[in-house]
Amino acid sequence: MKGRRSLLEIFGSRKMAALLLLGFSSGLPLYLTSKAPLQAWLTKENVSLSAIAAFSLVGLPYSLKFLWSPLLDRFVPPFLGRRRGWLVVTQVALLVAIAAMAFQKPSEGLKFLAITAAIVAFLSASQDIVADAYRTDVLTEQERGPGASVFLLGYRVAIIVTTSLTFFLADKMPWPTVYLLMSLLMFIGVLSSIMAPEPVLQCRPPQTLWEAVKLPLVDFFQRHGSLQAVLILVFIIVYKLGDSLLKNVSTPFLLDKGLHFTQTDLALPNLLGIVAVIVGTLTGGAMMTKIGINRSLWIFAILQAIGNLSYLSLALVGKNFLLMLTAINIENFCAGLESAAFVAFLMSLCNQGFSATQYALLSSLQGFSRDILTAPAGAWATATGWPLFFLITALAALPGLLLLPFFAPWNPQPVAIPRPGLNNDDEEEDLWGRG
Repeated sequence: MKGRRSLLEIFGSRKMAALLLLGFSSGLPLYLTSKAPLQAWLTKENVSLSAIAAFSLVGLPYSLKFLWSPLLDRFVPPFLGRRRGWLVVTQVALLVAIAAMAFQKPSEGLKFLAITAAIVAFLSASQDIVADAYRTDVLTEQERGPGASVFLLGYRVAIIVTTSLTFFLADKMPWPTVYLLMSLLMFIGVLSSIMAPEPVLQCRPPQTLWEAVKLPLVDFFQRHGSLQAVLILVFIIVYKLGDSLLKNVSTPFLLDKGLHFTQTDLALPNLLGIVAVIVGTLTGGAMMTKIGINRSLWIFAILQAIGNLSYLSLALVGKNFLLMLTAINIENFCAGLESAAFVAFLMSLCNQGFSATQYALLSSLQGFSRDILTAPAGAWATATGWPLFFLITALAALPGLLLLPFFAPWNPQPVAIPRPGLNNDDEEEDLWGRG
């Protein structure tokens, strides 16, 4: 067994450079199809509010991506291998599709814009499938934490670009021109996919489409056993539930439904909150190389609960700008820690032979928790009052912590969940060619 590598060697590797850019490429299309930039463009074109709201439906492929993920495990493009080949295919298609949105005229009709946006969402979800699989396949055990955090960093930077830079540019040029410029940024993903190292396949991939559909489920339950597999699936649903519940109502709480801060009051705290998420994500990745995934899941869940309690303090004290700034930054920092550990954990559960399907299925469970189980959060906050609601979001960490001993126990030495199909002793040449 080779010695453990330093943080500088891990974060400076060619893999991490590729994952940073792939994370950016993965996050770029998300907000261009139904979020703030498109909403602002449609508003400028005098499209009705109901029609603007209905565009949220084009994001459905992100929730259903597991349905076609077996195709990306089974079939291999004739260039660049199974993972990088599909990355380039989806990224080039996204470049064309986002550019096609720029040539639509919402004021004259929404049909073709809606179709184009849906195509972008489908291609973006497909890119996410392959990017998650690539990240899962290429990283060794020691690299999972840093790899997860670096990828999430790139993803967050892309969201900042699509929510801030686009609005700045839109004051200088028409929205179609802004979308055309955004499409060109997909070249970053294309170049990073070409330059990225292809994962070395250590196990047999599915040979038929039926195997690609069946084997990921069979493999998961056989490796963990039926009871433990079910407990893991329940854990995936509940682990980040408290954070998701809080985020679903945090802005209304700070604005007119709670403390009556103004939107201007929230501008700087929200910007600093994004920075706090990024710092938390990178910190979480670095800590995981020292304490392992198991202990990180325990510690970061507890810290996330403490972060939620900062909102409880704010609810008890009332309107206080400094406390509000503190609460937003603490909660976002802890959320970054927890997200890094959770993504690394999902990667550790996947078999390299069909990681696209397994990761898509597992992440869809977390999406179910984030999007469906948190829907009544507003009604619960109204019924309980803000202080009790935020206490409940902190206590929501308990189910996940109670499940951890069954599959990720706290050990004297950190023990990662074994993952077949990857040689965890592989060393990676660093970014600067130091060997």
